[in-house]
Amino acid sequence: MATLSSPTSIYRPYVGRFAPSPSGALHFGSLIAALGSYLRARSQQGKWLIRIEDIDPPREVKGAADDILRTLEAYGFEWDDVPLYQSQRTAAYQAQIDSLLAQDKAYFCQCSRKQIQAMGGVYDGRCHRLPQTQAANVVKSGAVRIVNTAQVQQFDDNLMGHIRVDSHFAAEDFIIKRSDGLYAYQLAVVLDDAYQGITEVVRGCDLIEASCRQLSLYQNFGLAAPQWLHLPLACLSKGFKLSKQNHAQAIDTLHPQSSLNAALAFLGQQTVETQGSVAQMLVQAVDQFQLSTIPQQSEILIEP
Repeated sequence: MATLSSPTSIYRPYVGRFAPSPSGALHFGSLIAALGSYLRARSQQGKWLIRIEDIDPPREVKGAADDILRTLEAYGFEWDDVPLYQSQRTAAYQAQIDSLLAQDKAYFCQCSRKQIQAMGGVYDGRCHRLPQTQAANVVKSGAVRIVNTAQVQQFDDNLMGHIRVDSHFAAEDFIIKRSDGLYAYQLAVVLDDAYQGITEVVRGCDLIEASCRQLSLYQNFGLAAPQWLHLPLACLSKGFKLSKQNHAQAIDTLHPQSSLNAALAFLGQQTVETQGSVAQMLVQAVDQFQLSTIPQQSEILIEP
């Protein structure tokens, strides 16, 4: 059932990205993700792009997108091309969904969370199996689910090694458009990474399982998939990561040097001289970057 991801045989110049959501200020965990992706891209003489993932208005904080960009500038990060905003890409998402629905490669589902829990916590595809006469009477509303023919169960991560997820999770027809009309992360991130030509996704380990679903979409859509590199999560206690939802403290933009060196140390890198500018610190950090010294751990405990 599972399909193993493998690098494409066609050489593509390295393109990486940092893709924060504007749901609050950048915190230390965000800095780790930004720094890890930046070091990896620049050490490969590649591009580093910024994407603002602003397709979930109920979770967004007014002014957060601009604040994120200002914070990255304060830390010396320089990105290539103009930032891409997902809110400007919704027509592409809907076009993909319309195409899938027309080809019976996606379908509407009105099952509630309670119903799915009764199925054992994994959706069983029942709305796609309705008899034709009954399906004709189903209101075309609710969530939209992909007909998950690829069912990718495993892949190779460039830091964490071979990753395998539960077969039921891999086989599920998962949601690509929510019942509230918002586009699902899985769909948007795949279409945008393909659109921007991303060759390697560097991000936190909280999204490592989601990579299998994204690989399934790449196969369903006939798109070239990127490689993957998942970084350890900064956690205050086991299973409790720093996050905007957990009200993590914003990183200091007035004196960024110490936070930058703390993030380097977290990633197993040598710290750098703080006498110069943060841009000079990043140049030195890129020069001495070693992928092999990043801890192969899903999470690392830090002091609050």
